[in-house]
Amino acid sequence: MNSAGGREVPESDPPCEQPARAEAPPVMTDVPKDEREAPGPSSPLGALAADVAAVGPEPPPAVAAPLDGEAAAGTESLPSDQDLSKVTAFAPLEIVEVNDLDWKAVLNRASPSSIRSEIRSTVERMEGLLDRADGPGMLFDKFRADPTDKVIKISDFDAEIPLWIIGDLHGDLLALEAALAAMRQPDLQPGEGPPRILFLGDLFDDEGFSLEILLRVFELIVDAPDRVCVIAGNHDEALSYDGVRFSSSVTPSDFADFLNANLTHEWIERAGKLAVRLFTNAPRALFFPDGLLAAHGGFPLVDLHPGLAESGEWNNPMCLSDFVWTRAHPKARRKLPNRFSHGSQFGYEDFAAFCSLSAGLGRPVTHMVRGHDHVEERYASFPAYRANPLLTTVALSRRLSREAFGLYERVPTMARYVEGALPRVYRLHIPVEMIRAYYPQPAADSIDNHPSQEPQA
Repeated sequence: MNSAGGREVPESDPPCEQPARAEAPPVMTDVPKDEREAPGPSSPLGALAADVAAVGPEPPPAVAAPLDGEAAAGTESLPSDQDLSKVTAFAPLEIVEVNDLDWKAVLNRASPSSIRSEIRSTVERMEGLLDRADGPGMLFDKFRADPTDKVIKISDFDAEIPLWIIGDLHGDLLALEAALAAMRQPDLQPGEGPPRILFLGDLFDDEGFSLEILLRVFELIVDAPDRVCVIAGNHDEALSYDGVRFSSSVTPSDFADFLNANLTHEWIERAGKLAVRLFTNAPRALFFPDGLLAAHGGFPLVDLHPGLAESGEWNNPMCLSDFVWTRAHPKARRKLPNRFSHGSQFGYEDFAAFCSLSAGLGRPVTHMVRGHDHVEERYASFPAYRANPLLTTVALSRRLSREAFGLYERVPTMARYVEGALPRVYRLHIPVEMIRAYYPQPAADSIDNHPSQEPQA
């Protein structure tokens, strides 16, 4: 399917082979530094190496690239042919290549100084929205079981109105404005009514323009609160304020440092307090009627299943934490939960077990969309999860300083809800020279990729 905005390509085992290049299924090459540390053998990297022994015969072991600092495990395998014969068929993941946006207009909209110039108005409007006695009335709030419900079961969803899904931004204002511009393209947005936006969390940290991203999302919320939902990511949840200073329980945490350096700036401080307020009560997971689960990280891991089956208490703090913090392993069957830090991973059989559990609790899950893992291609749908597909999407146009490998310029992605299937992926081909000008590549001996001045056209 061709359009002025891009080319749509179905694929069975994404990422597909793009013209003139062949790509293997992606593996995560960044080494996360956003986990709380625990000493000795209980440290994140130590605990991540533990696999549950697989049940039944195993095919010959395959050597996989290490994931998030973990040694390759020889006991991991893809589902067998017998397993796949029982898999419910999902439509192939669809990819749309977006090339033909007005990139000059995108760059003009991604002006940090223009966004900061409206900080007082934006902050005051957002404070007024959060102060409303009946709540802010954001997208999906009406489905909360009570005002504090953070695991929302959506009972009625109009799939004809577009829902766009944006993963980790980490201060990437250029990628956000490209995504918003693509949403406005008529040929990329079939359906009726103005678009709705679901942010999967992690708006700030990792240099970039964290304050401006926050203010821009505030603008989108106050302009149409019933069309915007923001799920809390681990960096969002980790930000706190004690009445004197801001702090964060993750690394990197440069946004908290920035806020503390500007405590004498009234509107920057108030913007930081608003972020804490917003994410304190933000959803941690959304259950859609067609079986789609949306969260930043994952789902309650297997050690929580007995208690969850007995109580049905989705807002248990440990369940909420797993929705935010857990990571997907691309090939493992199962992973042992790590309760000494936030470093847990899950495998495809863990996800299948959760799908079975959730169905028994009246919230059927068959597939998932998430962020959290900064895959090199900026999207991934691992073949091992064929029975219950899982899509990872992040909107990052540059290689972060904690990502060890790959090109500096990246193709950020977003996705659009498709009923009964994985969301459709949109790859935003921002011109390389624009990314380089907006985010000058740091020197080889530098870890700072925060632009030193206003980006130039």
